[in-house]
Amino acid sequence: MSAIDEFRALSGHHRIGGALVRAAGTQSFAVVDPATELPVGEIVEATAAEIAASIAAARAAQRDWAKSNYHRRVDLLHEASRRMIARRPLVAEMLTREMGKPYKESADEVTWSSTATDYYAEVARHEAGKVLGSPVDGQFHFTTKEPLGVVVIILPFNYPLCLLCWQAAAALASGNAVIIKPSELTTLTTLAFAAAFDGLPAGLVQVLAGGGAVGRALVESPDTDMVAFTGGIDTGRLVAEACGRLYKRALIETSGNDPYLVMPSAPIDVAARGAAFGAFLNCGQVCAAAERFYVHEQIYDAFMERLVHYARQVRIGNGLDRVDMGPLAARRELDRYQKLLELAKREGARVLAGGGRPAALNRGWFADATVLGDVPPDAAIMNNESFGPVAPVSRVRDLDEALRLANRSRYGLGATIYTRDLEESMRAVNELEAGMVWVNAPLLDNDAGPFGGRKQSGLGRQLGAEGLDTFRHTKLAMIDPAAKPHDFWWFPYADAEAFPGRRDG
Repeated sequence: MSAIDEFRALSGHHRIGGALVRAAGTQSFAVVDPATELPVGEIVEATAAEIAASIAAARAAQRDWAKSNYHRRVDLLHEASRRMIARRPLVAEMLTREMGKPYKESADEVTWSSTATDYYAEVARHEAGKVLGSPVDGQFHFTTKEPLGVVVIILPFNYPLCLLCWQAAAALASGNAVIIKPSELTTLTTLAFAAAFDGLPAGLVQVLAGGGAVGRALVESPDTDMVAFTGGIDTGRLVAEACGRLYKRALIETSGNDPYLVMPSAPIDVAARGAAFGAFLNCGQVCAAAERFYVHEQIYDAFMERLVHYARQVRIGNGLDRVDMGPLAARRELDRYQKLLELAKREGARVLAGGGRPAALNRGWFADATVLGDVPPDAAIMNNESFGPVAPVSRVRDLDEALRLANRSRYGLGATIYTRDLEESMRAVNELEAGMVWVNAPLLDNDAGPFGGRKQSGLGRQLGAEGLDTFRHTKLAMIDPAAKPHDFWWFPYADAEAFPGRRDG
């Protein structure tokens, strides 16, 4: 089946209870290719009845899944991973047509989804609790790990597949069921991708189409047990507040405004090339993108010359062509980004490369790979998530100033420094207020290492052992096999332990 046929077949459907189900709702959204502005399908908002049916199916499936042994879970998750790779060409083409990123990036995302699924298939059985040293002779104390129940996963459009697997694979390996609410911009691709999990018990992985109302209903339901949300900071705050009222576990990854520091000892050309990649990957629509640059004044001019060079080399166009950067994912994203860019110019930024729309592209939501020089540190673009293809650069006098400006932010997701100075490297690792620090290695992920931020970039971690425990309860058990009396602290208390003085009055 071609991508176009798959879009047609999946339009107006959900995945509920192990089957592709035609939507019963009446509110629909057109799905538009951001490179051509042509419709490729539609999605239909899930109804209250469909949401309730999905939750009921998830609870029923999860009860049995939680009892299944880890060998069975491992086998089924590895099989899901193999199916992801087998369907990679089709799913990658769909993702490119639906949200715009170059086909190579879409195919990479399917691969990353597969590796995360394989990782959690294995690591979940590596540690399911531990034995504790008992403070009482003859007793046995230990912890066990248990699933939370039904996990709601609310996804963004920028990395809808690998974020799905970072969360769903950990949740499933731990014994949970998952209900996925994709972005309206990538729902059809998510429906196609979710077929990789068809070998798992029916109802264990479900997908509901729709907008904010569907996500809100899933979050606020008393029959869902956890929410994993990735998206904007304002919506993330609402999700966190709703979960807090319900004492419901939440993983929140909201936004980033990641700093990128370049010091005099850095290899200038490499640092500039890394900067271009960090700023323009996925058209800048990366939560951990390099979004504000602080470059030492000694090397500022040399660095800017190379950064401008690499920005001008970025090939822009339809992601199905031989390009490095596609369009932004939606008209609303382009409009928002253009307003931020215009404000930056009014606040004193100098446009050194790009700054507009590629001249040869008169359709689609395209933007230039843009470099801004001499940007005031107080400019809005240096203090808010741009989520677009722009590299705004400020001069700094020294590392102290760079660290101060880097940390002067409400965000704290990731941070990059380029330096060959070991002391500077260690200061950056120790002093940057971020969940991740990259030294000469921007934007790398590791399935075995935790991903997440500080401050208003979110709560909790995904990936690594920390990401696994995000989806598990820890239970403490204490056993006295002899069932002896605990006279060392039971009643009656020994007279020798009573108050030794006199009671007056």
